Amino acid sequence: MKPTMEKPIFEKSRPGVVGMRVPAAGVPATDWAKDLPAGLLRQAAPALPELSEPDVIRHFTRLSKLNYSIDGGFYPLGSCTMKYNPKVHELIARLPGFANLHPYQPQSTVQGALQVIHDLEQALCKLTGLARFTLQPAAGAHGELVGCLIIKAYHASRNDAERQEMLVPDSAHGTNPATAAMAGFKVVTVPSNDRGQVDLAALKAAVGPRTAGIMLTNPNTLGLFEEEIRELAATVHQAGGLLYYDGANFNAIMGLVRPGDMGFDVMHMNLHKTMTTPHGGGGPGSGPVGVAPALVPFLPKPLVDRTEDGTYVLNGDRPQSIGRIKAYYGNFGMLVRALTYILTMGADGLRQASEDAVTNANYLRVKLMDVYRLPFDQVCMHEFVLSGDWQKKLGANTLAIAKRLIDYGYHPPTIYFPLIVSEALMIEPTETESRETLDAFITSMRAIAEEVIKDAAFVAAAPHDAPIGRVDEALAARKPNFRWQPAGGHAGEVSSTDATSRAPGC
Repeated sequence: MKPTMEKPIFEKSRPGVVGMRVPAAGVPATDWAKDLPAGLLRQAAPALPELSEPDVIRHFTRLSKLNYSIDGGFYPLGSCTMKYNPKVHELIARLPGFANLHPYQPQSTVQGALQVIHDLEQALCKLTGLARFTLQPAAGAHGELVGCLIIKAYHASRNDAERQEMLVPDSAHGTNPATAAMAGFKVVTVPSNDRGQVDLAALKAAVGPRTAGIMLTNPNTLGLFEEEIRELAATVHQAGGLLYYDGANFNAIMGLVRPGDMGFDVMHMNLHKTMTTPHGGGGPGSGPVGVAPALVPFLPKPLVDRTEDGTYVLNGDRPQSIGRIKAYYGNFGMLVRALTYILTMGADGLRQASEDAVTNANYLRVKLMDVYRLPFDQVCMHEFVLSGDWQKKLGANTLAIAKRLIDYGYHPPTIYFPLIVSEALMIEPTETESRETLDAFITSMRAIAEEVIKDAAFVAAAPHDAPIGRVDEALAARKPNFRWQPAGGHAGEVSSTDATSRAPGC
């Protein structure tokens, strides 16, 4: 639909076509209209599209099929961890007792919901080796902010105002430096060594009396586990700083090793990644934050406590708390799904999920390392990073490879991240994909590499078969054209000058 000054344009509308009939109001117009100001009364019928019900249903169903989804295909989006969401989670989250809760109900009437929060917190504590969790944060980056504010509150409680620097490795998630800066810290970048891990010598040179802490992703964005994690932790602690664990990649080590045992003081988890709750489309997500015993007083309030008689209560009596950071119970539906996942999998299942994720990633890595450059030739964890440097020299860069994958029916992997790898292709298969799916993806990636050798220009012009072609992505995001039919053409027609010429609208 494209609004105009006169009336909206509905490209699919046809005069006289009716999809529904509205019965008469049954109330004489004069009975209610006489008391309303004339300016509030409609003088003409509203401009609405005129279509039959089947046409409406088919239109929106067709649009929905143009969206790529994890239920429709393989989603190797490195770091974002787009894994399959079991449907039993949706069933449980939609039980009336959960779905129909009202946020202002008295605590006595929501004991089941409070128990979900309590039991999930206990499970996360066991998995991570930390003392307590807040389940309020709505996403991983939100959790990062909470963690940074807790670190800040801890140092303030000790009258240690000098600690204003947050160390961030160059292999960290991009949100880490942004979050640290938002929390008021000065960001100090720590470089990687030739093995793609934190350079300990550089770290030791960077720490000091101004160090508030370090934000570390482990495994890092290269998919590599920090081999010297104990010495790294000791270095920061000896300098008086705290360790923040970016748990976005916790799905690589779940059930195998615990951040608390590595020496971390604060961490966030991405339930929408590790625990297979829905992810993408702007949310809702869930990024619980856990802390070591010394930091428990600073957690957001309220926390759910269990009294001696078994009653669950919201405890807001927390004078050192950084305060509430999300309304009500957080994204409660995500908490239900996450607890369902944990109870369904059990301890052995959670460990196997991590092991399978690591196995799948290494399988892809070995099968592709001869046709794409592998910057760090090491056993990886849940993800790995290739480079399109070889292909770029032939005329088809990483972006072209990613676009060509769309023609093969796959969502592209993360590209051009991490920044420390040129022409990066960040691939994460997750544990939920079968070997058959992985083999098909390998075949496609190898085929694209061969295509680049034979006809790089063809690959550089991809995608060739997608609903949306090569567009100015910045312009498409900032000035989207939601018309079903592009200006001067037919629906679906390609225009190299129209940033969204193939973007279907209404």
